[in-house]
Amino acid sequence: MSVSQLIPWSRNRNAAVAPAPTRDPILSLHNEMNRLFDELWSQLDMPRPGLGLLRGAQWPQIEMTEDDGNIVVSAELPGMGDKDVEVLVEDQTLILRGERRIEQQDNPRRVSERYYGRFERRVPLDAEVVPDQAKAAFSDGVLTVTLPKNPQSRGNAIRVPVAQAA
Repeated sequence: MSVSQLIPWSRNRNAAVAPAPTRDPILSLHNEMNRLFDELWSQLDMPRPGLGLLRGAQWPQIEMTEDDGNIVVSAELPGMGDKDVEVLVEDQTLILRGERRIEQQDNPRRVSERYYGRFERRVPLDAEVVPDQAKAAFSDGVLTVTLPKNPQSRGNAIRVPVAQAA
């Protein structure tokens, strides 16, 4: 067996025919495990490990806007309420924490593509903010956090002349 056969993403994924059975039981087990993992990754519609970040790695998804006075961060949290979310500002980082619970515990699921469990998302803030004046509102599954910028850190823009080098 060559080393290239050990790397799952280097194999030909378009092969319609399964590999021929071998007499070596370890090699047969190895081939079968590779096939099972290839099917798993294709069913999840995710890139294979080692080829980049998995989709949905950062949840909840956010949108950040900024104007002269505020930084506004909106996070999509469908199916959650204001009691399920904790918002913190620490060391110029916005921290969103919470837990999404399963509605029905005893109902067996055939397929579930919904996310349940604890989450934490850290959003670094470029500008210095005043954490004591931050406001958060939750409406229709969207959390909106308004962070006022520190007026002393805004400063005025100073034009720096550019001279031609000699």
